[in-house]
Amino acid sequence: MNSTNSAGSTRKPSVIVAGAGIGGIATALALSRLGLSVTVLEQSATLGEIGAGLQLAPNAFAALDALGVGEAVRARAVFTERLVMMDAVDCSEVGAFEVGEPFRQRFGNPYAVIHRADIHTAILEHVRGNPAIGLVTSCQIDAIEQIASGVTVLARDGRRFQADYLVGCDGIKSVARELVVGDPVRVSGHVVYRAVVPTAEMPEELRWNAPVVWAGPNCHLVHYPLRSGDQYNLVVTFHSREQEVWDVRDGSKEEVLSYFGGIAELPRKLLHCPSSWRRWSTADRNPVDNWTQGRITLLGDAAHPTLQYLAQGACMALEDAVTLGEAVRHCDYDMEAAFALYQKSRIARTARVVLSAREMGRLYHAHGVERLVRNDLWKGRGQDGFYNALQWLYGWSADCCLATD
Repeated sequence: MNSTNSAGSTRKPSVIVAGAGIGGIATALALSRLGLSVTVLEQSATLGEIGAGLQLAPNAFAALDALGVGEAVRARAVFTERLVMMDAVDCSEVGAFEVGEPFRQRFGNPYAVIHRADIHTAILEHVRGNPAIGLVTSCQIDAIEQIASGVTVLARDGRRFQADYLVGCDGIKSVARELVVGDPVRVSGHVVYRAVVPTAEMPEELRWNAPVVWAGPNCHLVHYPLRSGDQYNLVVTFHSREQEVWDVRDGSKEEVLSYFGGIAELPRKLLHCPSSWRRWSTADRNPVDNWTQGRITLLGDAAHPTLQYLAQGACMALEDAVTLGEAVRHCDYDMEAAFALYQKSRIARTARVVLSAREMGRLYHAHGVERLVRNDLWKGRGQDGFYNALQWLYGWSADCCLATD
């Protein structure tokens, strides 16, 4: 709720946002638009995003529009024609659906792809210079302390930051989550290699204006255009033979090639395109029914980290940020009531995404008879059938994001 100072006037709560990724800066923007004072703490020395491309479904654009940055993101995005799954063993089409005008009419927004740095920059442009938002870099959080009157963050270099409330947007290795939930990370055993390739170095027959999944036995490949078609995002995933721990590091072409011997020559060409790779050992966490403790709540990957198979990680963080802002507005700045409403509105939906992503990974990586079953799943399904199946995911709207019943 609003605080009262010694002069008897009221002020709106102050909030620390831990983490300046897409979810963190979206949260800062959402709360600042309500007049809250926000301090964003980022462990990196610079503000930006690592990685390569990401996919933006209609629900992401609905959230971006609610934040006032939809047009800035659209200006940097590539709008695709369809989504495609191919069988990497025999090069047959498993399933595809159009994302043109009928899709936009159904869901109210397009489907697009974008470089992570570009969407981050588009939001950050609205955050920088905002007098209600302070950005602090090179801030490694060591501990978070909560007392009846507020929250204190202790940085590794000795700095202390205080606010009335804290939103943990600090990713899958969240310090805030360790305090609130304290559960282990679930290392999937799936390794992701990501690269960005100049279009001139992509095989001409694979320069499709679509996110394409080549599904193979215990592996898959994804490619789609970025930055006005000047580049292609390339992602390959496989089940590791090693005992994996969650990390990010440089990868090797030799390791990639060793996992893709069972796929056809056409998708295999993709493995020779990058000059360098980054390697992610992926992880998620089991869904929980509470991610709030007093003056602290979690958001994005800190609250519900998911595997990449639904391409919804960033989309869910954007939805979270908008929903949290709407909850604060609905609860008239009673922050603890807003935190409770926010998580009530988000837990079942985000848990469904986490669990559905795991199952989608199984479909992507099917082999033997399971592969044949997967290839039969979408036969004869019309476009409306695909749209109906995705209504729960893509039909999200800021206008009805709160569970107020």
